[in-house]
Amino acid sequence: MQTSPQPTAAAPLMTHRQIMFVIFGLMAGMFLSALDQTIVGTSMRTIADDLDGMALQAWVTTAYLIVSCISTPIYGKLSDIFGRRPLFLIAITIFLIGSLLAGMANSMYELAAFRAIQGLGAGGLMALPLTIMGDMLAPRERAKYQGYFLAVFGISSVIGPLIGGVLSGSESILGITGWRWVFLVNIPIGIVALVIVLRYLHIPHFARPVRIDWWGATTVILAAVPLLLVAEQGRVWGWNSPAAIACYAVGVLGIVGFILAERMMGDDALIPLTLFRSQTFSMATVLGVLVGFGMFGAMMTVPLYLQLVNGATPTQSGFLMLPMIGGLMISSIASGQIIARTGQYRIFPTIGTAFMSAGFLTLTFLNADRPVWFTMIGMLLIGLGLGQLMQTLTIASQNSVGQRDMGVATSASTFFRQIGGTLGTAVLFSVLFTRIPDTLRAAFSDPVALASVRAAASDPTVQADPANATILGMLSNPASVGGALDGDTSFLSTSDPRLTHPFLVGFNDATITVFWVSLAVVLVAFVLSFFLKAPPLRETSAMQEAANEDAAHQAQLAADRMGALIEPGTGTREIELPAVPAAR
Repeated sequence: MQTSPQPTAAAPLMTHRQIMFVIFGLMAGMFLSALDQTIVGTSMRTIADDLDGMALQAWVTTAYLIVSCISTPIYGKLSDIFGRRPLFLIAITIFLIGSLLAGMANSMYELAAFRAIQGLGAGGLMALPLTIMGDMLAPRERAKYQGYFLAVFGISSVIGPLIGGVLSGSESILGITGWRWVFLVNIPIGIVALVIVLRYLHIPHFARPVRIDWWGATTVILAAVPLLLVAEQGRVWGWNSPAAIACYAVGVLGIVGFILAERMMGDDALIPLTLFRSQTFSMATVLGVLVGFGMFGAMMTVPLYLQLVNGATPTQSGFLMLPMIGGLMISSIASGQIIARTGQYRIFPTIGTAFMSAGFLTLTFLNADRPVWFTMIGMLLIGLGLGQLMQTLTIASQNSVGQRDMGVATSASTFFRQIGGTLGTAVLFSVLFTRIPDTLRAAFSDPVALASVRAAASDPTVQADPANATILGMLSNPASVGGALDGDTSFLSTSDPRLTHPFLVGFNDATITVFWVSLAVVLVAFVLSFFLKAPPLRETSAMQEAANEDAAHQAQLAADRMGALIEPGTGTREIELPAVPAAR
């Protein structure tokens, strides 16, 4: 009788110290992308004035958003094939090249092109850190660390507007125009990230034979670009314009082509359709789209509301967003600790969407005379909800797939959340600016407000103040009032409060409609969250699973070659030996 040694637990492939060093590098990379989204927003008006292209500034944002969105699933799939480390290094390098070129742009067209290059790197910077986390840590352990990444997101949201305002407000720094440092500041941060990643990010990669899904990459671009483009520009072009209709047609054809290509590629597809056989992955993806819609809707409209209605500067509005960011960080850390200790995460999508719904419901009660603390209550509730949703939905998606699909599942989850955010931004801003002319006319039709405006307009002191000239000019031509908030709105900060009050009321009432739409979308997510299945979280990291599978495979090959009497890993077993023929 022969025996085999009892199997022992595999030792961890990475120590806690190694994991923390890798996390610092990942956080630096994600900080680059997260900071870039907030720092540019407050600087865009200064940039557009300097490059004489105010009407073209939307293309600068659109180019970055579209390219970063469509590159996300491509990074995920390529990292599954070639490994996380080289793809993450490539993403950082591309982002830094784009940042350097953007800092040297001499026209808005150049800036849009260079921002697209930045977006190509940003797609990897947002998706790959979460994927690498999925490799290193088991789902239960992962929840504790992902709070750090949300903290990076929160910190960048706070300091981004401040840094952007300081840099763009400077005439020059070290002989270079101030706004150019908005992009050049990425260079030192990126170099630090590169050094840390090169030094510490050494994750084993278990290669497997695959086909590269070129058709999937081509058709996802063909599907996403036209639809994202019309979502961003449809309000300007007109939703029924020839350009918009062409985008609809090309986008639909791209979607059909993408589905056919993915079916043909099977498990080697850019986004394998087999992922959607998992009810958990499918529902987490749908919830991610809806949550992305509400999240970006809040983060884009609330700062604008704070600036126009509450009179905050861009920098001040960044600080006033602290309740949302603080709520996000607190709830993400708390939910992460609970998930790590209990392994239970089923309740958090439901509680999170309930908090978000309560936040948007609170914001629907705003009016132009409400103190700013009332807005901050709504923001706090939304932040508390988001913190329970962002990491939980990612963990649910990762836990629903095997280790070989970790990258593509994480990037697909991020991709669809970005799609939801893009649609949310486009739809809600379309609703906002469609409603503004009607709400302004209604505000100026109010007898009390109209009497106050007429009294101020007839005041000689008001008439003599140049700061009131813009509004007085509009009042002399009532037809122009409806479009008063489409362009430069700086007159709201300098004019007589009696003259500006109807404009603030009109903008407030239009924004209330946006909050109602956001509330409806998040309520749908709340209902769907009850249908999210939550299988137990695995307690082994994807990297360890891959190592175990590889070791088992190698042992089996060795057994096959040597003609082993036992199969590896089956424990003690008696072997029946054939009778030996008697010698003649």
